[in-house]
Parts: sequence; C-alpha cells; structure tokens
Amino acid sequence: MNETGYLAPVGFEDQLFNELGDVTERHDRLMFAPGPERRVFWAQNVWRNPVRIAIPSIKGAAKILKFNQRNWAMFKFDHFSRAKLIEAHLPHVSAKRQIFGEPAPTAPLGSWTLIDPDTIIASADCSSPWKNGELEFEEDKVTPPNRAYLKLWEAFTRLGVGPQAGDRTMDLGGSPGGWTWVLHEFGTDVISIDKARLDANIAKLPRVDFRQESAFGLNPEEVGYIDWLCSDVICYPDRLYQLVNQWMDAAMATNFICTIKLQGDTDYSAITQFADIPGSKVVHLYNNKHELTWLKVPGVTDQD
Repeated sequence: MNETGYLAPVGFEDQLFNELGDVTERHDRLMFAPGPERRVFWAQNVWRNPVRIAIPSIKGAAKILKFNQRNWAMFKFDHFSRAKLIEAHLPHVSAKRQIFGEPAPTAPLGSWTLIDPDTIIASADCSSPWKNGELEFEEDKVTPPNRAYLKLWEAFTRLGVGPQAGDRTMDLGGSPGGWTWVLHEFGTDVISIDKARLDANIAKLPRVDFRQESAFGLNPEEVGYIDWLCSDVICYPDRLYQLVNQWMDAAMATNFICTIKLQGDTDYSAITQFADIPGSKVVHLYNNKHELTWLKVPGVTDQD
C-alpha cells in the first residue's frame, strides 16, 4: 500500500491526527496515512515510502536493515526489550547534541519501529537528519536570558544559512532578549522591539538598538530595509499575518523567521494562510511549544 508515516511531537499527537484526517494506522506518536508525503505542519519527522518487514530473528532484523542502509534510528513505543536487542546489532548512531554553527548531519538516517515481535516498519528516507526529528543543542546556559533562543538556533540550523556580519536585522517581541542575542552573535546590527525592557546584559551589547514600542506600530519605510526580520512576538496569527504582509508589500525585508503563536484549538485556516505565501513554509520546530514557525528565505524555503 502506498502510504507515508508521520511522527508527532510529544504532546501534539492530537494536532497531527486531526491534521491528517485519514489515519489508517497509529502506533503511539507515529501515524500512517495513504498516499505520498503531504504538506503537514505538526510532523516532527516524516517516514517516506515505509515498508513492513517480517523478521526471522533479532540478528536477522538487524541484517535486513543494514542491507538497505547503514544508519538507522529507532522509534520505541512497544516491545522494548526486543527492540533494544535489535538496535544493539545495528551501527551506533551518535546521540551527541548539535553544536550551533556546525552544519546539520548529511548522512542518510532511516527510521524503524517494532510493531509486534515479528514485524518491523522501516523507512530509509526520512525528512529529518536528526533521530526522530529531535534537534537538541549543547546549550549556552549562562548568556541568553531565556531558552527561547533555541528556536532561532534551530531555524538557522535547519535552513543551513543565517545572517552575515554587517546585516541589518530586527527582533520583534525582543524581550527579554534571547533572539536579539542570537542575531547579535552573527555580527549583525539588531533593532530589538518590545514594550517590555530587554535584559540589561543584552541591552548593553554594542550593536543592539532597543526601542521600547509596539511591533505593530512600526512603519517599514521609516525603519528602513531589514535583511532578516525575526518575530517571536505574542499575538494572534491573523495579526502577525497582517504585519508580515505589510513588510513584504513595502519590500523592506527579505528573510523572515516568525513564530506563529496558537491559543486553544489549532486554527488551520490561520496557519494555511502563512504556508500559502509563495516561497515559504510552516514547520513545528523541535524547540517550539504550542506554536509553529513560518520561514521565508529566498533560495532555501522555495526549493523544499
């Protein structure tokens, strides 16, 4: 049967289930739906062209997987002891945390799971180069004032590109300053906007221009051209959509990374309007909470 597997982020199983609509098989967070890969927002990893394999033994299961490709990541939800024994016969896949600034892994990484003692579902072609889509970083637990900076780290790591020294960048909803700190670390000039103050250590950085005002009162022509417009501002999706369209219509920003904050039930029409913007995409980052991230980076997101 032609089908695709979708792995939901922890805690967002219902969002993915509702988004897919016609789930034919489910194993905890892993759901299967008919047809080729779809545009979905709540999948942490997509299993393309999965196959069901009857396994003769523990060593036989590992041998079959290794025959197809070297690197495999296990999604464990049941039959734990037997699954661990199979995993022990596979080449070790490093579990070390990502160092920010280093490129994403490039080696193919398949995914597999044991659905009963004698049957594996496996996909050699997955959307994420990280095990089960879990992009965990070696964190800086001293400098940034909160952990929200991890979202921007993840976005840049996924994109494979970032700002250049001397670029003019903007952080909307900057307080307390995690995203502003990330942009400053790239060597950019950062305009940080928020009604609340920045952390004092971030505000005194040499290339940070903090303006204590509303992101929604800005006039793009008065602010001037921005190379990277980043937003983690707390607002309803429709209001953010109006804001980014104002900047796009004015042609005053090129690259966008914006968090879509969600309240209550997921409003798929509000999300879809972002995803339908040409040359962009909407994803759930591993470091997102009940939110999604809209990315528009010419030359990158329009080729996915």
